[in-house]
Amino acid sequence: MLSVIIPAYNEEEIIPQTASVIDGILSGENIEHELLFVNDGSKDKTWEKIEEQAKTFSSVRGVCFSRNFGKESAIFAGIAEAKGDCCVVIDCDLQHPPEKIVEMYRLWEQGYEIVEGVKSNRGKESGLHRFAAKSFYEIMSNSVGFDMSRASDFKLLDRKAMNVLLNMREKNAFFRALSSWIGFKSTEVEYEVREREVGTSKWSTKALFKYALTNITSFTSAPMQIVTFLGIIVFVVGLGASLEAIITFFEGKAQDGFTTVIILQCFTGSFIMMALGIIGYYISKIYDEVKGRPKYIIDKTV
Repeated sequence: MLSVIIPAYNEEEIIPQTASVIDGILSGENIEHELLFVNDGSKDKTWEKIEEQAKTFSSVRGVCFSRNFGKESAIFAGIAEAKGDCCVVIDCDLQHPPEKIVEMYRLWEQGYEIVEGVKSNRGKESGLHRFAAKSFYEIMSNSVGFDMSRASDFKLLDRKAMNVLLNMREKNAFFRALSSWIGFKSTEVEYEVREREVGTSKWSTKALFKYALTNITSFTSAPMQIVTFLGIIVFVVGLGASLEAIITFFEGKAQDGFTTVIILQCFTGSFIMMALGIIGYYISKIYDEVKGRPKYIIDKTV
């Protein structure tokens, strides 16, 4: 059986269409399936719409969080609750083409354990958003050792891969990277990002920045190397200023050096504060992991 995991946050307008479209496609291909909606603490009537679809379609199941825990938690909750021999994670807004699920499933039948959905384009985005996304994926690609520039959450996982992910105890888990990092026999399916059928994106610039920051720090320690880099810069600048001071001293041209001292203090102070901020962020992540709180809390199911 195939489990289709659909995280949903404030998606009341499109829930009925999503359930109808995906169920119709899979039923038409005679693929035994379940549609598992995960309500991530929505503030609208998303859960009520999921309950309605569960009465309409026998394949629909629903999981409702006690509050908003984030998309990553919703994905992992779906993997934990899924009953299928494999699962597909897909966005609720239908920007991921549902017909590609069939192609992924057929590749799984051929023996592939992970089928990655890769973007042939990113759809309509602002220049700033495109630049930010490119920068984020470059950092992640360099950190994990494989190209993530076209990566997405849209992918199929075999039960074996699902179990490996569930056994990872880290709280701040980045599904998009971890599902590639675990290995197994993999292939790709290319798709074009579609426009939303209804509603607007729930991702604000602030939310996207927080998402990127959390996932970078949870998956790589690369930002901490900035501390070392800044230390080298300060050392070089300080060494140059020291040589200049020694030369002017022996030439008898020594000045009070007030301006030089102030500049060096500003540079050094700012770099130290930046370094402490980066280190502090990592310490906060360690604190979250040590507390051992669950990734999510399920309030009810249908």
